[in-house]
Amino acid sequence: MNIGPVDSSKVPRFAGPATFARLPRLDEVERADVAVVGVPFDAGVSYRPGARFGPAAVREASRLLRPYHPALDVSPFERVQVADAGDIAANPFDIGAAIESIEEAAGSLQARLVTIGGDHTIALPLLRAAARKHGPVALLHFDAHLDTWDTYFGAEYTHGTPFRRAVEEGLLDTEAVSHVGIRGPLYGKRDLEDDRRLGFGILTAADVLRRGLDEVIDVLRQRIGDRPLYVSVDIDVLDPAHAPGTGTPEAGGLTSRELLEILRGLAGCNLVGADVVEVAPAYDHAEITSIAASHVAYDLVSLLAMQEKKQT
Repeated sequence: MNIGPVDSSKVPRFAGPATFARLPRLDEVERADVAVVGVPFDAGVSYRPGARFGPAAVREASRLLRPYHPALDVSPFERVQVADAGDIAANPFDIGAAIESIEEAAGSLQARLVTIGGDHTIALPLLRAAARKHGPVALLHFDAHLDTWDTYFGAEYTHGTPFRRAVEEGLLDTEAVSHVGIRGPLYGKRDLEDDRRLGFGILTAADVLRRGLDEVIDVLRQRIGDRPLYVSVDIDVLDPAHAPGTGTPEAGGLTSRELLEILRGLAGCNLVGADVVEVAPAYDHAEITSIAASHVAYDLVSLLAMQEKKQT
């Protein structure tokens, strides 16, 4: 029998340990099919710092989550064992060392992971760990930005470069890689040309508005197929009205409703791992961003629970 969250009818949601969704810690269960793990690291940011405090803020906001997901008709914590695996410690002064430790720690966890960042640099070691288990993976990347730039100030490993490095390292199935929510100014037209050469398809925030959710979901599912899928969500894919607490906000983004509906449209895909990154609570208001991120993480946990049970 799986161990679920603390019963909110016996212990108020504002009391008790601040694990994700008030779930048991990993050391409190015999095994975990799905684990939520934090990576409090933001040494790769190019503008506003603070995402190192994201995991704690998202866990705090997740206290209000409940155990049944009506939109997906699943009780994820009953269906599989979900646990909070705590935080992966990463060197805040050495990005290379941090990437190595994140990869090693993620690879050592046997459960399928929903990782809470931290800045988007952490996607690279997480993809390395996923590809080692599953081979090159399909990638669905929700973001305002491409994150396929080559370098910043000569540095190859930053929050703006993880997916170029992932393509170069052979971690991604380049027949099935897509950005969703891209918007805002770029350094030049070459940014788009380089991104296209790497194999990425783009559905902009305007595409989501004009084409509608059903068509967007259909396009993404056709591109993904039955490949192992990794989902990476930069919370700045949401408009600043829905996620002000992030390091590089861009106007004109998705609503939280749109993002959640697209994620729910992935039910049945072969999801193998996911992350939610770039929550910077110092810039948040009334936990708007942390609440949105906690619900995104909950939807990803629910999708993984459905997938894990099907495979079992």
